[in-house]
Amino acid sequence: MGNQKNENDASNGNHGNPQHTSHSSHDSHSSPSCFLKPRGDYRTLLSYQKTEVIYEITYRFCQKFLERRDRTVDQMVQAARSGKQNIIEGSKAAVTSKETEIKLTNVARASLEELLEDYYDYLRVRDLAIWDKQGKEALFTRKLSQTTPLTYDVFREFVETRPANVVANIAVCLIHQANYLLDQQLKRLEQDFLKTGGLRERMTQARLQARRS
Repeated sequence: MGNQKNENDASNGNHGNPQHTSHSSHDSHSSPSCFLKPRGDYRTLLSYQKTEVIYEITYRFCQKFLERRDRTVDQMVQAARSGKQNIIEGSKAAVTSKETEIKLTNVARASLEELLEDYYDYLRVRDLAIWDKQGKEALFTRKLSQTTPLTYDVFREFVETRPANVVANIAVCLIHQANYLLDQQLKRLEQDFLKTGGLRERMTQARLQARRS
């Protein structure tokens, strides 16, 4: 992770499992309607699992290494939370609005980018090393992040016992992976929208099919 541009090292982020790059429904909104598409549980999304871990790491990082009166605390915690919550809200919105799902997923992606820059700022202004993406530390973090399902417990020992620079770099690695996954998710959502349209188009098709039957 020598620099920000070169640290998009999450090419292993989807771990060869395409089911984590897009989704279609949540159980609580299942419907027999032919124009209301079912959705999968957002908790199975690897992008969501990573953002949940990022939020828990960030919360603890700020509590432990930043002063409470520091404005950065609220900014980082809120950015981490936004990354997680907008994936949830996008998943819930998907049943009726693909456009809203895409918009909220974009918000999640932007929030994580903001959080990434905060971690970089923390490291840079204190002259702390940023891990090289092919360094042993970054490779070890990527190996840990392949755990499924991914939870905070995978990183708990390191977050609670290592110094600030290590915790910040772990978060940087995970954010890059989550960003990669969200980029792939957005591409898939946009392709699906171009192929099948939104709710209005599906309702029109459903009416036409009903008239023919």
